[in-house]
Amino acid sequence: MSNMFAQEPENTPMQQAGYQQAAEAGVHRLAKINYSQSPSGAADHIFAFLTGFVLGFLILFVYYKIILLSIVGGGVFGVIYIFIAGQNAIKKRKYRLRTQFFDMLESLSVSMRAGNPPAVALRSARSDLLLLYPENSDIIMEVDVILALFENSIPLSQSLSDFAQRSGLEDIESFASIYRTIEGKASRADEIVRQTQSIISDKIEIEMEIETLMTASKSQMKVMLLMPIVILLIMGYMGAGFMDAIYTTAGGRLAATAALIIYAVSVAVGDKTSTIKL
Repeated sequence: MSNMFAQEPENTPMQQAGYQQAAEAGVHRLAKINYSQSPSGAADHIFAFLTGFVLGFLILFVYYKIILLSIVGGGVFGVIYIFIAGQNAIKKRKYRLRTQFFDMLESLSVSMRAGNPPAVALRSARSDLLLLYPENSDIIMEVDVILALFENSIPLSQSLSDFAQRSGLEDIESFASIYRTIEGKASRADEIVRQTQSIISDKIEIEMEIETLMTASKSQMKVMLLMPIVILLIMGYMGAGFMDAIYTTAGGRLAATAALIIYAVSVAVGDKTSTIKL
């Protein structure tokens, strides 16, 4: 039986040029994806701005009751919220990509255990992935890029390393590093792929358990962050002038500003402590 890994040519300058040409060809499906950039479009930016503007306006109006300040502050927060929403979109995309990559490894492992070389196993994995994800999904597009580059004499290890670098995911980077080490040498690559898949599966399960345990705490945190706004609204409009000093005196304005700063810090700390790193 021939070696499972066919020895692939070294990366010569001519092959490097072919790598660039294949990657930058005018074929839409071979376009490389930069996962550090937000996938949000113009409509998403507009929605994020409006959401941030409304939130900023309401909070500032509750603390200061100054229309002009609330409008300006709402606009500033709307712009900031575009960035926040973009970062959240990046995180969600990377989480989906890692799940898709896990499914790819599962299919790849099965195909390689049947005796197929990596490139053939990857083509088989693509067919299996199409049963789970649409053709425009990130993992399908990445597999297409890797296979296209392989047909242009670019080693799988190089394509996987490029994919790992663009994804920014530790699991993909680890797999690419391992594959680069065993390429053309190991005869038990299927076992290595299976072990990598098992490690990623364990990490995903642990994160899901942590997320489940933190769900109640996150709900409580959101309620607690909402309560200061609700209390100020109730006391401001139903307190028979009890809160007038906050809106009419210099000391009241300072107290409101200090309370707003503490509120902002609480929101930031709450979001930081409830975030699970991929």
